[in-house]
Amino acid sequence: MTPALKDDETPYFAWDRPLTVREIKERLRTSSGIERDRLVAWILREAAFRDVWQFLTPREVDVSLVRIERFLGRRRDFWRYIIREWHELGKL
Repeated sequence: MTPALKDDETPYFAWDRPLTVREIKERLRTSSGIERDRLVAWILREAAFRDVWQFLTPREVDVSLVRIERFLGRRRDFWRYIIREWHELGKL
């Protein structure tokens, strides 16, 4: 199992932004609207599946998916599949 990302480090997927794990979590907590949607989409697009859950819950992804699909690029179908399967399995 991969160790958790540390709050004071810049995660590997933040190659295009100088943000620490703590700063990303804070922005998720304090942002809203399109700003938050773009941040959620960025995490879903760039982070490995196992690391997404250090920032978001499955419910947050489910609720956001319809609004952020256009920002997911080639990961769109992957996230649609995951959320659909979790609904069918009763996980959401």
